[in-house]
Amino acid sequence: MTEHPHIAVFTNAYAAFTTGDMDALARVFSADVVWHTPGRHPQSGDHVGRDAAFASFAQEFERSGGTYRPVIHDVLANDNHTVALLHVTAAREGKTLDMNYVLILHIQDGKIVEGWETWTDQTELDEFWS
Repeated sequence: MTEHPHIAVFTNAYAAFTTGDMDALARVFSADVVWHTPGRHPQSGDHVGRDAAFASFAQEFERSGGTYRPVIHDVLANDNHTVALLHVTAAREGKTLDMNYVLILHIQDGKIVEGWETWTDQTELDEFWS
């Protein structure tokens, strides 16, 4: 069985994100991407456009002093959805984040056009970022 091509789009995005290669990340994100971050913290909300989404991502690294570290557990994909199961660790202001989360993506023509984050403990996440 061959791997769905959307898995490669996600793994390329992940590699770019984790190395801070914004040019490579821009190549796999649509200019009009919509990124949905749940919760009640400074990064939460609907980020419309690549610049807004990337600004939100940058805040994760800035606010965590560069300690934000996602790790892939698995990536599943079909023509309609790509789902990435991840685990993240981070530290800020004496608090630690050590949590599983899921990214649900829509990918079209080799680019991420929409993404939703789903966290295992939203209250804990809100507290970490607040």
